[in-house]
Amino acid sequence: MVCVICRNLEQVYEASLSEYLGARSSACYRVSKKFAARKNVDMERARYELEEHRLVCASVVRVRGHLPERVAPVNAGQLAA
Repeated sequence: MVCVICRNLEQVYEASLSEYLGARSSACYRVSKKFAARKNVDMERARYELEEHRLVCASVVRVRGHLPERVAPVNAGQLAA
C-alpha cells in the first residue's frame, strides 16, 4: 500500500529540487543569488514536510518494516555552479 500523501510530497520535493538545481545552474545565478536562495528555501521546506510525514506515516513503516529513512539533504558542494 502506497500512501498518496507520501507520493504527493515526494513529487513536490523532486520538483522543488529540480527548480533549485536549475536556478543554481542558470546564467542569472551569477548576477543575483536571491532567486536560487528562494528556490533553496522552497526545496528545504518540501524536504522537511516529506520527512515529517514519513515519521508518522503508517504505510511507510509497514512497507519497510522499520523506521522511515531520512530524505538526504542536498550538499551545495555537490552542485554544479
